Amino acid sequence: MTDKSKDSRPGGRSARVRAAVHRATVELVHEVGADKVTIPAVARRAGVNPSSVYRRWGTTSALLADVAARRQDEETPELLGDLRKDLEQVAVWTLTDLSRPGGVAFFRAEVAPDVDARRAGLRECLERVSARFQAPLEAAARRGERTPSLERVLDRVVAPLYFRVVFSIPGTDEDYARSLVTELWDAGSAATPAHHA
Repeated sequence: MTDKSKDSRPGGRSARVRAAVHRATVELVHEVGADKVTIPAVARRAGVNPSSVYRRWGTTSALLADVAARRQDEETPELLGDLRKDLEQVAVWTLTDLSRPGGVAFFRAEVAPDVDARRAGLRECLERVSARFQAPLEAAARRGERTPSLERVLDRVVAPLYFRVVFSIPGTDEDYARSLVTELWDAGSAATPAHHA
């Protein structure tokens, strides 16, 4: 049901509309799959005018990508202060986010059919994932610890997780996510001197 009342805070209604549209999108992805989600269906479920959704997001792919970005931004775990544990925690969170209902669908939405949109979507996805892992690396560097490079973490931890979830490879669980960090550690990848400004 659409709230017709005015909100005293600027942008308050806009925030409520976005939340309602995001919630409706997640529900529909769970129910019918991302490929069957349409903007009119989302608008109907959210109780808003379809023109409002088209005006703000334009396409279903753009809406799905926005939902994916919002979910990641809101749910990233807080740092524990121990680099190895932090990397394990973020690896498990990344796997959980991808594995939950609709997780891969939201990632695939960023791999849009249009070449330019696909490049932009993948770039944004990589930037978000990189930022997620960069945070504990930078925190460890400030503590004077030795850290692996972000590129090495992406190659050894992130890439295998995405590959195995996208292709539904059995055995891709939390223990596997932690084992990737263990292998990174045992291979001596963490023995890169921290860079100080």
